[in-house]
Amino acid sequence: MKDLKYLELLAEQFPNIPAVSTEIINLKAILNLPKSTEHFLTDLHGEAEAFKYMLKTASGVIEYKIDQIFSDKLTDTEKRELATLIFYPKSKMKELHERGGIPPEWYKEALDYMVRISQEVSSIYTRSKVRKALPEKFAYIIEELLHIKEGDPNKKDYKDQILTTIIEIEQAENFIISLSELIQSFAVDKLHIIGDIFDRGPAPDVIMNVLKNHHNVDIQWGNHDILWMGAALGQKALIATALRIALRYGNLEFLEEGYGINMRPLARFAMNHYQEPDSEIFEPKLIERELDQDEIKIMTQMHKAIAVIQFKLEGQLIKKRPEFKMNEALYLEKIDYEKGTISLADAEYKLTDSHFPTVDPLDPYRLSGWEEEVIEQLSYSFENNDRLKEDIRFLFNNGNMYRKYNGNLLFHGCLPMTEAGDFSTIEVEGKEYSGKKLMDFFDDVIRRSYSKPDSEGGYKDWLWYLWRGELSPLFGKEKMTTFLRYFTDEDQPELYREKKNPYYQARENEYVCKKILTEFGLDPESGHIINGHTPVAEKKGESPIKGNGRLLVIDGGISAAYHEKTGIAGYTLTYSNTKMRLISHEPFISKKNALHKDSRDTISATEVLKFERPQKIADTDIGKKLSEDVEHLMQLLKAYQDGIIKEKYPG
Repeated sequence: MKDLKYLELLAEQFPNIPAVSTEIINLKAILNLPKSTEHFLTDLHGEAEAFKYMLKTASGVIEYKIDQIFSDKLTDTEKRELATLIFYPKSKMKELHERGGIPPEWYKEALDYMVRISQEVSSIYTRSKVRKALPEKFAYIIEELLHIKEGDPNKKDYKDQILTTIIEIEQAENFIISLSELIQSFAVDKLHIIGDIFDRGPAPDVIMNVLKNHHNVDIQWGNHDILWMGAALGQKALIATALRIALRYGNLEFLEEGYGINMRPLARFAMNHYQEPDSEIFEPKLIERELDQDEIKIMTQMHKAIAVIQFKLEGQLIKKRPEFKMNEALYLEKIDYEKGTISLADAEYKLTDSHFPTVDPLDPYRLSGWEEEVIEQLSYSFENNDRLKEDIRFLFNNGNMYRKYNGNLLFHGCLPMTEAGDFSTIEVEGKEYSGKKLMDFFDDVIRRSYSKPDSEGGYKDWLWYLWRGELSPLFGKEKMTTFLRYFTDEDQPELYREKKNPYYQARENEYVCKKILTEFGLDPESGHIINGHTPVAEKKGESPIKGNGRLLVIDGGISAAYHEKTGIAGYTLTYSNTKMRLISHEPFISKKNALHKDSRDTISATEVLKFERPQKIADTDIGKKLSEDVEHLMQLLKAYQDGIIKEKYPG
């Protein structure tokens, strides 16, 4: 029997036989409900509108439900119209009004269809869970509608009158909006974001808002997330890097308006020191947007200024932390400033831009007085930013280096490996870490950097290592050649090559994938590794399915910058009670385009796995926990029945 003290504590919550019996019945019933759907997305890269659309559509889950329910009743065009009404109810109805108004019959039909879809997507949940999710203002009526069986003759007039009255009192549009949100919420119960919310896209702050308001989300950190987490904690090299990337893609708006970061100190400094930087190198790369020439010029100046500051700060850090083994990135000391050349591995290369007005050749990594002032002001702006603090707190609280969930292993980048196929080892203060222990070490370092930001452990420096270190599971490359890409232009691909960790080749092998699953305590025969980080070049024939189906890569390139390379706009994954499906998507062009498309947004859906029998909650991690709870409650029930613990009744 479970420890008596524990049972006595449990008895405070369930003080008598009827109470504990009710809970046992409830939990055993829940265990037999169908497993709810999980939705996996990765590498959002600040592309807020595309991300929001994927959430609204649940990567085809909602259209799949429409097909199931209305297979013969609606044409493909009508199904698409219904789908877009669910995705964008306000915009769709506004458009219909502009076309000439909406008749009552349309409202009634739309409400009826949406009630039927709501019934379908909510049917796998308990009434209690459904009730908690209902919008407060319409909760009673929606609950009534959800529990009227289709075709029930006793309730036909009842349902008809509810819908008619909703229209008569001019609440149809509000009901349609509420039902749309309900369908979107119930279509997917669990959202997994496998890294890189931040990067080159224009609105990571908007994505963070959506995630903070999501009903059930977890995050596996990516390299760009760690970049911003470290920057928000005041790690100066990461602050400079985050700003350089934002300026490289002309994304000042989310910095200044989204997070309220004061960029004026950098702008003043840049205009003073870099009046005419090389426009080919430092002009912002604008993707699907335009800026006027004055904006482009100041961004070009700021871009070079912060890049030089970044390379100085990184040099300081490399010298401070020799254990990071990154001396190859000490570029500023390898420059001949009179000749305008850089010496690398016994070869000399001409610099494309040799204007370094703030670099002292005798002490190249020392910041000038003005640079020091700029980075201090930027650090203050990052560290004392309530909105950014809130977002970063959410990332720390809801994120991990990896996650084990329902038998699958989720992580963003890689598990560092050697060419021989062994797990790479990193030594820190006399201790060696590899495989799962390496992931756990970095997870611990990240949490300590947040809980002990001013400690002497140098935890924030490790965040920078995670951004670009050779054995970082988030970076996954031998080195970063950013400096060389900026300041040299040689016809030598090897000079710029960022060699991937051997993991990326090894993961093609089923044996290696099973070895990794075993390392993390998962079943190698049924588990899957779900990865992001590396765009899948589908148009070149690359497959997102690796290791004979044991590993799935779902970064197909949601970022607009990758579309030309990948040929698609990303992969997502859905995992329901009957199957696991890998979805490839067309590029998201705009909300307007989505409203008027006749076709679906998914290019294809590959069935990765189909279960012999539908999965129940009993088959999930939550189910295992509930089964343990049932066992404890059964022991409490026996303790009551045997008189070991006395029952209590009110009064």
